[in-house]
Amino acid sequence: MRYFLDTEFNGFGGELISLALVPEYGDQDYYAVLPLPEALHPWVERHVVPYLNSVPLGVLGGETTRRAAAEEIARYLAGDPDPVIVADWPDDIGYFCHLLVTKPGDMAEVGGLRFELLRNPGFSTAQNSAVPHNALHDARALRDFVLGWEA
Repeated sequence: MRYFLDTEFNGFGGELISLALVPEYGDQDYYAVLPLPEALHPWVERHVVPYLNSVPLGVLGGETTRRAAAEEIARYLAGDPDPVIVADWPDDIGYFCHLLVTKPGDMAEVGGLRFELLRNPGFSTAQNSAVPHNALHDARALRDFVLGWEA
């Protein structure tokens, strides 16, 4: 199954702040908020941080550590024999993969993963999101766009 990915991070090249995976089918989304860095980029402080907890009840995840998030993602994907992680921005895939590395030479117990990077000229997850710059809502917007386009 495909899982639509979005992340929020502390400015260009900054630390990962939040991550969401939204399945193609079903309603069991995953959303993690990581500890905030001490120094926040001003744009992130204004446009991302106030919306980190703007998620509905019942979503897996929440505030967590990097290692716990990696382990939660492994459990979340465990029942899928062929998960495909779909993103519309290269950094999202990079941050996702980096999160899975739990220490030097070790990673979360995920099986095989495939990645798909979509280029959607003219589409913006933030402009189509119920809560712009919230990883969960942006990932949902990406899923809805892709499934709508495919239909």
